[in-house]
Amino acid sequence: MKIFILEKPKKIDINPESLINIIFAESGKYSDYFQKVQTPVYYYWDRIKYKNPSDISPEEFWEAIKLLRRTRRIKSVIKNKEDGFFYWSKLPQYESFFNEIDLHTGGQLFSFPRDIEDVEKHQFLSRGIMEEAIASSQLEGAVTTRQKAKGFLREGRKPINHSEHMILNNYLSMKAIQEEYKNKAMDINLLFELHKMITRNTLEENGQGAFRSDSDDIVVGNNDIIYFVPPRMEFVEKEIHKLMEFANDKVETIFIHPVVKAIMLHFWIGYLHPFKDGNGRLARLLFYWYLLKKGYWAFAYLPISKIIKKSPAQYRDAYIYSEQDDSDLTYFIDFNIRKIQAAVKDFKKYIQRKTLENKGMSKLAQQTYNLNLRQINLLQYFNGNKEERTHPKLHKNVHGVSKLTAIKDLKELQTKGFLTSKKQGRGMYYYPTSKILELFD
Repeated sequence: MKIFILEKPKKIDINPESLINIIFAESGKYSDYFQKVQTPVYYYWDRIKYKNPSDISPEEFWEAIKLLRRTRRIKSVIKNKEDGFFYWSKLPQYESFFNEIDLHTGGQLFSFPRDIEDVEKHQFLSRGIMEEAIASSQLEGAVTTRQKAKGFLREGRKPINHSEHMILNNYLSMKAIQEEYKNKAMDINLLFELHKMITRNTLEENGQGAFRSDSDDIVVGNNDIIYFVPPRMEFVEKEIHKLMEFANDKVETIFIHPVVKAIMLHFWIGYLHPFKDGNGRLARLLFYWYLLKKGYWAFAYLPISKIIKKSPAQYRDAYIYSEQDDSDLTYFIDFNIRKIQAAVKDFKKYIQRKTLENKGMSKLAQQTYNLNLRQINLLQYFNGNKEERTHPKLHKNVHGVSKLTAIKDLKELQTKGFLTSKKQGRGMYYYPTSKILELFD
């Protein structure tokens, strides 16, 4: 196996005065070029070399960009293995997005239609947590389809393989953060507890909630290439306490927007790589933990890993660029903010689509059959998933109601002909009938 090294430009002799002349050229002739290499994407040399002005070489253009970036960068508290620090830049294109987020501490990321009721919001929340748990696990190697994973989580059955254990662990951890851990300060015990939760039945017990050792020889890569060698544990054990102080807002820095701080925590855990396994999932959990702790409740609805999973190579490269290009953390921040924006856009479309789909059916179901919103939502789900089934425990968990209420909902639907039931083992399962189609004509 060989260690991956970023492609770098050939060295050129160019004096600082020439670089300054490029940056401050008469009439700002190169300003548009400088803008294009950070909007909409903060580019590295491998892309910038194709974007230079015609009258200077790609190497000269790159050197000018690097000088400009160095003059604008901000020192972070995150230390690198070489005893230096990571730096980052405040890119101007994010200001409007942050302002939108801060209008109502996260609520303005999206708005629910006025006729959306709490039970539907609860379903949207359950969907977000479930989708995040599945995608985050798939990023780390869980092998299953999204549909199968959602099915086993919805049914509440026990996991039958390593991948399902990963997904269930992640799902329960996300729920614990949303319901309880968001109110806790970060300390070593909470960090270990979260790690135990995401690695239960997927890692030997002595590795759960316990740091790796240098003798474990952990690397990040595939069979042919090593992309990252984590720092030695002496360094990790020293820096992990700084990470926790940063997570608890006890480190004095310039103002850093909470979204950027959450992304930094995500990167920091990934960089330290303190455990034998589960570092990626833990890093993404800390991202959610910090934002929910700071009151940005809307992020609980957003399965950002689902968006990241569409471009895993870019996710990997964001880490590599940040580590290997002058410890420039902007690459990783930029990538994640763009994925957050895509997740917001995706969720807004989902709400709009569901609202349109449900409006006609809800009116008919309520007026003609006197169904409640929980029952309507279940039939809407079955209309798009005709091979699925449900049972009282699942209905109870999805809607946050008592077992008696769940049983009553399902029996009423059976009496009205929308469901049929079948006893399997000790449980009673309910299946959709063709009568559901009447509601969608």
